Amino acid sequence: MIAIFTIVAPVFGIIAIGYAAGRWNLLSPNASQGISDFAFTLAIPALLCRTIATAEFGSLSPLAVWGSFYTAGFATWAAATVLSRYVLRRPAEDAPAIAMTATFGNTVMLGIPLALGTYGAPASAVIALILSIHAPIWWLTGMLHAQATGGQPGQPLLSILQTLGRDLVRNPIVIGIMVGVLWRVTGLTLPAALNRLLELMAQAGIPTSLVALGLTLVRFEIKGQMPTLLSVVALKLVLMPTIAWAMATAVFGLDALTTGVIVILAAVPTGANAFLFAARIDRAVSSASGAVALGTLIAALSAAFIVSLLHG
Repeated sequence: MIAIFTIVAPVFGIIAIGYAAGRWNLLSPNASQGISDFAFTLAIPALLCRTIATAEFGSLSPLAVWGSFYTAGFATWAAATVLSRYVLRRPAEDAPAIAMTATFGNTVMLGIPLALGTYGAPASAVIALILSIHAPIWWLTGMLHAQATGGQPGQPLLSILQTLGRDLVRNPIVIGIMVGVLWRVTGLTLPAALNRLLELMAQAGIPTSLVALGLTLVRFEIKGQMPTLLSVVALKLVLMPTIAWAMATAVFGLDALTTGVIVILAAVPTGANAFLFAARIDRAVSSASGAVALGTLIAALSAAFIVSLLHG
């Protein structure tokens, strides 16, 4: 139990520090924005670039990792869609935002620190594989779902793909991943000076991203229709990691470390991207905001529980 506390408590402790700094105005708005910009424009992209460029993949199967994680994600998406329409009785146009809220987790800000804190550097390869297609997969699924339900009326598929493509190629995290992939393709070893530079930037990535998460939580409130809010939080924190674990163990037979990283990344609460998506299509915005706040609060306990199960 002490080992579990040592892994989880510092992560959520830094988030709490960031939240307190934002709530009590210990940091100016400019400073808060600067921390977030540094984390997601420089530090986290550097971490992901170096991780992908240098990670030891060994016999790790990308299809098995993607199959475990994204089968769980698509199953959760489908469950959220059915639940939204036939149990919660929400309009069909709300389903894409609700499904995104139940599926798109805070894998970067929270998943990376928890996975690395639990398994150390060997977790890097699995993290890199999952994050390499994470944002494109869920944003594309969300936009196509929104178009199918009338949430993006009159917008042709080609236009959706072009808009999504422009957004992604400008995303610093996606750029960091792609640079890492391109360097890896060359087969060259990172020069010592460049490797050290990226390492120093990467070391700053986790604490600044956690502080940034705490700062952003200030603007999220536990609001929205309570049945919807509780449903999406349960789907995200319980159903998705459960399916991911079942796929990794029963279907693909992955080892304990790979399974553990997949489960941790599947079990993180809803991320801000889900809120941005809901705001973009202007559906279920309050529910997405509430899920980010409530999910992160509950995750302080659920993450400790999951890590204890994985270590058991």
